[in-house]
Amino acid sequence: MKKLAIILCATILLTSCSSSQNKNKTDKAVNPETYAATITSSELKEMLYTYASDEYEGRKTGEPGQKKANEFIKNSYLSNNIPSPISEGDYFQEIPASYFGNDIKDSENVIAYIKGSEKPDEVIVISAHLDHIGISNDGEINNGADDDGSGTVAILEIAEAFKAAEKDGNGPKRTVVFLHVTGEEIGLYGSRYYAEEDPIFPLKNTVANLNIDMIGRIDPKHETSGKNYLYLIGADKLSKELHNISEDVNKKFFNLEFDYTFNDDNDPNRFYYRSDHYNFAKNNIPVIFYFNGTHADYHKPSDTPDKINYDFLETRAKLIFHTAWELANRDARIKVD
Repeated sequence: MKKLAIILCATILLTSCSSSQNKNKTDKAVNPETYAATITSSELKEMLYTYASDEYEGRKTGEPGQKKANEFIKNSYLSNNIPSPISEGDYFQEIPASYFGNDIKDSENVIAYIKGSEKPDEVIVISAHLDHIGISNDGEINNGADDDGSGTVAILEIAEAFKAAEKDGNGPKRTVVFLHVTGEEIGLYGSRYYAEEDPIFPLKNTVANLNIDMIGRIDPKHETSGKNYLYLIGADKLSKELHNISEDVNKKFFNLEFDYTFNDDNDPNRFYYRSDHYNFAKNNIPVIFYFNGTHADYHKPSDTPDKINYDFLETRAKLIFHTAWELANRDARIKVD
């Protein structure tokens, strides 16, 4: 009996330890900084020098340079084994020329995703536009390094960070979608097509949209301070909770200066209506638009990759990753006010 009791006690102890270890593994707090560290200024720079090169001819909607840009984005996802939600190997959401009008040729959005591990039907969309304004009448190429090469390469790095987490068994609870939209410069066409014509993921299941449009430069207002900053637009317009989460993430990890000047309802620039987040916001989906403001090279051939502040770009991309991480992994879906 004594021997049996010893064996029984040992079995209970072993089972208890095993159960505790499993619980700890299941419930452990995953540190997102581990994965944010994969977002580096050197990789952002290497990608942007290609993406904003003359080879891409200013990425005008429907033109050969824009098609090359699409291939660049697709190949990045393929190389990182990040799949398409459309079909295997097909990352292009086709948009016919008839949708654009004005002699614009057919074009494509580029879409990749990481499926949520616990709530795959709930979706966080991270977006940036892949197009720019092409070649000027005098033959000069508008490379669009900041507008919006900076947002494009930031998404590619953010996607890589989420993939690294997934490889470690720490993939996001909710699905994270990486949406590169075309036709922004001619009227937000790509995001409108996605939202109104062919939402790959139902809008009712879309928790939030984080939109990145120009995050690689410093505008004149912030040149003298030397402090990293971002303009945030729209965060509190549909969800106070989203605004609060954004603030908390920033204070915990970065303490960037958040400038809400352009979030004013009476902003004469009307930036809230001028980038791709708006096609989500008007469908009652909470949004944040990340923006560094305009500068002397805005929509000019001089918007080149050598003028990007890559340290700032790295930190801004990490901030957006952390915000997406929080939205994708929190227990409850954020509330719409």
